[in-house]
Amino acid sequence: MPTKRDILSITSLAPDETLEIIRRAKLIKSEGANPSLSGKSVALIFDKPSLRTRTSFQVGIHRLGGFSVYLGEDEVRLGTREPVSDIAQVLSGYVDCVIARVSSQHVLEELASYSSVPVINALSDWEHPCQTMADLLTIDEHLGAINEKKLAFIGDGNNVARSLCLSLPSLGATFAIAAPEGYNLDEDTVDLARSRASSGNGNVLELTDPVEAVSDADTVYTDVWASMGQEEEAAKRREAFKGYQVGPSLLSKAKKSAIFMHDMPAHYGEEVPEGMLEHPQSVAYQQAHNRLYAQMALLEFVLSPDLGSTPTSRGT
Repeated sequence: MPTKRDILSITSLAPDETLEIIRRAKLIKSEGANPSLSGKSVALIFDKPSLRTRTSFQVGIHRLGGFSVYLGEDEVRLGTREPVSDIAQVLSGYVDCVIARVSSQHVLEELASYSSVPVINALSDWEHPCQTMADLLTIDEHLGAINEKKLAFIGDGNNVARSLCLSLPSLGATFAIAAPEGYNLDEDTVDLARSRASSGNGNVLELTDPVEAVSDADTVYTDVWASMGQEEEAAKRREAFKGYQVGPSLLSKAKKSAIFMHDMPAHYGEEVPEGMLEHPQSVAYQQAHNRLYAQMALLEFVLSPDLGSTPTSRGT
């Protein structure tokens, strides 16, 4: 039996594998899906609320011919109702893959260590690789090859920012983040991202000035200032992030051809003004829709690697 592929971080994928999944996602989007998951079942363990992640995975599994079992917080209670190790080993006898949206990266890693089937990170406190795959697909669709592009991330150095930072430089792109002092990414992440940078092109810029970050940017990206689990810090963060709202004025400082991205949900009046997701340069809704195709391609990569590695074979 081949070694299982866990996708716990965007770094679980080599740069060429990331590009292969993007190519596959584009093909699925344009031509439709094969029943590559026929006869396979997937468990979705979610201990956090979800709209895009849950819906896109469940619809994607169905379109690929598979069957999904949704297990919410009340059904599982990772590490509370039962030990994580027991849950992993029991599910491994029922399903072919586990998709987990959890509060702790450590819990995710424990789940994967005891599971004999692949585990995919559908969001943790540390990373959000599935979101990044959809983001890369969206950039590729609107701007072409990711190599030598610049993405400016305005806001908190959170899980979404971390996955983007770890991915873009490895593909030859620049990741520039502007955040207030104390809210930027940790140095270990930045050092790792720089070590993965594609020779000559990939780069990471740590800034505090949003205008400097968006200068010459191909993509301007923002996210909520207080993520799930940080609600008690919301007032403090609103004060810290004054001046970091991404509106038409800030977007105009980027390239004229730049696109605006937001992973949603949006907190209007905070990181974006009302109507910003409908701005002519916004691709936020296409970005959300691309979660479906990127995750379908990722599922094929994990569960049907022979099909996923030969994207041009469909229809021949």
